[in-house]
Amino acid sequence: MTDTRCGFVALIGAPNAGKSTITNNFVGSKVSIVSPKAQTTRTTIKGIGIYDKTQIIFLDTPGIFEPKRRLDRAMVHSAWSGFGDADINVLVVDAKRGMNEETSAIIDELIKRDAHAVLAFNKIDMVPQERLDELKEEFENLFSFDAVFAFSAQSGDHITDFYQYLADNLPESPWYYPEDQMSDMPLRFLAAEIVREKLFLNLRQELPYALTVEPELWEHKPDGSIRAEMTIYVERESHKTIIIGHNGAMIKKIGQSAREELEELLEERIHLFLFVKVRENWGNDPARYSDWNLNFKA
Repeated sequence: MTDTRCGFVALIGAPNAGKSTITNNFVGSKVSIVSPKAQTTRTTIKGIGIYDKTQIIFLDTPGIFEPKRRLDRAMVHSAWSGFGDADINVLVVDAKRGMNEETSAIIDELIKRDAHAVLAFNKIDMVPQERLDELKEEFENLFSFDAVFAFSAQSGDHITDFYQYLADNLPESPWYYPEDQMSDMPLRFLAAEIVREKLFLNLRQELPYALTVEPELWEHKPDGSIRAEMTIYVERESHKTIIIGHNGAMIKKIGQSAREELEELLEERIHLFLFVKVRENWGNDPARYSDWNLNFKA
């Protein structure tokens, strides 16, 4: 009998509940992009770390919402697939937002599936204790959760009890990944995600949902540096103009911000080149979905 434990923990919830922040907090490094805008995460991303003698593999899933487009349907399908693959499922709720239509629909689905789940209130630093107590009662009246936790993933306050619970309740097993591995995402895809994060943070509200970023080249140079080439695909010529900006100012700003973060993350010199191309209706191209392990037919 092994004295180690290992397993998968699916983080599900409405968009912008803080699932990616929990994943990054646990891993201790960025493996999943974060922005104030909803629907930032597009596919299920694994964040891997050790707590006590347990290797916990977080499945950071896309936010679950009412899908309107093919990409939306594929993202929601990915989230529920992560749920089905996990040893422990965690419903993450933004404590400030509380119960909303999306979270209510997720609880209805949990009931329909006769599922087990842990409840985790995130962002508790934004609500008074009295409100938090009300929320706990409201949610526990709707569903019988295996356990309830409340913390701030951003600051790490009160989150260790949550990690300890996961470490104690995952199955006895050898670790699935090397001790120092933080994610199974190839570095070129992590780099593309970081570029997409910078686009989210710098562009107006509607544009990020109409673009995708693809790694075209990830090459180690003889001097130890990396040459990375990324293509940003947009649906319209007007989108391309916005991303490039006046005299190339916006694309330069995005590229510099992404390069600095990648160099800090990887501790290597990065030569980052960004290209912007128009590909109408890329959201209906099966190849785009295959790259990100999304189901085109969802």
